[in-house]
Amino acid sequence: MKTATESLNNQIMIEFDRMLKVLNHQTQRSNTIPGHDLEEPSLTSTQIHHTGGLMRINHTGEVCAQALYNGQAMMAKDDSTRTHLRKAAKEEHDHLNWCQSRLDELGQQVSISNPIWYLHSFAIGAAAAFFGDAVSYGFVIETERQVESHLQEHIDDIGGDDPKSLMILQQMQADEIRHGNDAKNAGGVELPEPIKWVMTGMSKIMKFVSYRI
Repeated sequence: MKTATESLNNQIMIEFDRMLKVLNHQTQRSNTIPGHDLEEPSLTSTQIHHTGGLMRINHTGEVCAQALYNGQAMMAKDDSTRTHLRKAAKEEHDHLNWCQSRLDELGQQVSISNPIWYLHSFAIGAAAAFFGDAVSYGFVIETERQVESHLQEHIDDIGGDDPKSLMILQQMQADEIRHGNDAKNAGGVELPEPIKWVMTGMSKIMKFVSYRI
């Protein structure tokens, strides 16, 4: 029979393996990518660099989503909540891989800051789950709300210049709205305004850094 320490060590190793797979692009690839059948648009080098920066932000955002869900699931107090969060994380794999695929097509790299953001988001997820499932789902609600907002900014920015990237972002936005609603229906509560402000501030820093490196 395993001791509590052995079980914790095993869980830590499992989570470390999940992190490595996310950061090294070893998650299962989606067979269908929005816009995959469209012709590659004719973009200038400036447009490629800018769109690459936007997609890099979204890729890092999906790295954060994986970390947040994994941290929440590890510390979830209820098995049904854990199952819900793992399912949501699995669905978010598609977003991660869509962004990765589009970056590859544009000849752009992912952000070198991703390991830092993964650890940061995992810690937030684990801390949120410590305060109960309602608070944990509340973080999902607010996270998806902020992601939906910045995706709309990117959709408006790209416009019709890059239909391939646009279709990816539009499908991601629709999925994020659904995930937020699912979390609300599961009993998530609204977070205090100061916590929302901190989340917004950290999101701005992430976007600033990920766009550039």
